Amino acid sequence: MDGGPQYNPRTVEEVFRDFKGRRAGMIKALTTDVEEFYQQCDPVVPGSLNKFTANYMSQQKENLCLYGFPNELWEVNLPAEEVPPELPEPALGINFARDGMQEKDWLSLVAVHSDAWLLAVAFYFGARFGFDKADRKRLFNMINDLPTIFEVVTGAEKKQVKEKSSVSNHSSNKSKANSKVRVSESAKYSKGGQPKDEDDEGLDEVEEEEEHGDTLCGACGENYASDEFWICCDICEKWFHGKCVKITPARAEHIKHYKCPSCSNKRARP
Repeated sequence: MDGGPQYNPRTVEEVFRDFKGRRAGMIKALTTDVEEFYQQCDPVVPGSLNKFTANYMSQQKENLCLYGFPNELWEVNLPAEEVPPELPEPALGINFARDGMQEKDWLSLVAVHSDAWLLAVAFYFGARFGFDKADRKRLFNMINDLPTIFEVVTGAEKKQVKEKSSVSNHSSNKSKANSKVRVSESAKYSKGGQPKDEDDEGLDEVEEEEEHGDTLCGACGENYASDEFWICCDICEKWFHGKCVKITPARAEHIKHYKCPSCSNKRARP
């Protein structure tokens, strides 16, 4: 094999570096170097060869494996001859399934087995050099922060990033909406006469004053007061007295995205 000199990583950081190098090499084989990889896994022997030679070559290709190396190289080769092998072995015979499947399905299958092999090698080193529970957990978390080879090859990684972005935006909008509701309900409870424990009420007012004490109304410039209803603009994120922008607590509950008068006028201009 052409993976360079063998070495044994002994710390969590070294094992993780080894994992990343092997992973990078295998990703290259399945993405940027996929044509070369596909050809090297050809299970068909050229027809011009005589029967004896063809049978011999077929036997030589019987159990091809995809190897990744710490220096980010990859190689298709026969499995190691020594028993037991120095390291766990990748999936055997990946070339057999090549022509019986769609190319993308075959590559996905090889990717899954490659992920399993990488984990096996990493935790082989962990067991060999006595990683304790904390070290094993730290190693797994470091590995788990990376997308799997399967996710990279199938495009699932990009899909997950897009979904996370969508969820993040939804959460942000939901948070803003909840902020409006909390403020409006605070005003309701302070003005609506619903019974409230005096000590709790006083504590709530102190906490609100501390949290929003430096907030100024974007319309009148006055400071925040806990006994008044406020609303936040979703565009400029400035806070306003409800009375200054003519928004009541009841009306605010039905507003999904509030735009202050200034931002509304900017959007209306040609």
